[in-house]
Amino acid sequence: MAYKDLFFDLDHTIWDFELNSKETIQELFDTYELKNLGILDFDAYFTQYSMHNHRLWDRYTKGFIKQEELRWKRIYLSLLDFKVADEKLAKQMSIDYLDILPNKTNLFPYTIEILDYLKNKGYKMHLITNGFESVQFKKIQNSNLESYFIEVITSEASNSLKPHKAIFEYALGKTNATVESSIMIGDNESADIQGGINIGMDTIFVNHINAVPTIPATYTITHLKQLEDIL
Repeated sequence: MAYKDLFFDLDHTIWDFELNSKETIQELFDTYELKNLGILDFDAYFTQYSMHNHRLWDRYTKGFIKQEELRWKRIYLSLLDFKVADEKLAKQMSIDYLDILPNKTNLFPYTIEILDYLKNKGYKMHLITNGFESVQFKKIQNSNLESYFIEVITSEASNSLKPHKAIFEYALGKTNATVESSIMIGDNESADIQGGINIGMDTIFVNHINAVPTIPATYTITHLKQLEDIL
């Protein structure tokens, strides 16, 4: 085998963040009766939330904002788009969001099958995630993913974020892996693919949404089953 250690991203790569997040936001939308506040269209609200979440995560990974600001502002700004300027509500919803979200267990198609396949082939598998540590471990546990991954490397434990070299150096040290025998597998070009490139590691771009690639990955796939053609 050309590779021995496989480093996976979690959210948007194997754990279906968008679907799990949408189910969570729907629960909050109903619980807090946002229709009574004039937010009549859930899909329109979720679209705004997703936009703000993506933009704020980008700012967070680049070091412009702190974790706490990301957590509540993505909800506050979504409410504000519908003329609901309620900071207290946004902060309470953000707490509930992080309580509910990790209990969701939607994975991308073929996730368990491919992890079984790779495990049976003898690969050592790990996770590298920028997500909040306590939330990520709950997701992994509740989705029955624990048995597949030897190490879970988080931004909090490494004191760094993908795509910076430091989190990958920490991961290699934690797993006793080498750059040459490792590969990074993820959906986020700026974090996962650029991160792998920064450390000199081969990469697999998991392009679930058929986006036009902007950073040259070693391999590109559109479905997890295609990992069988590479590994």
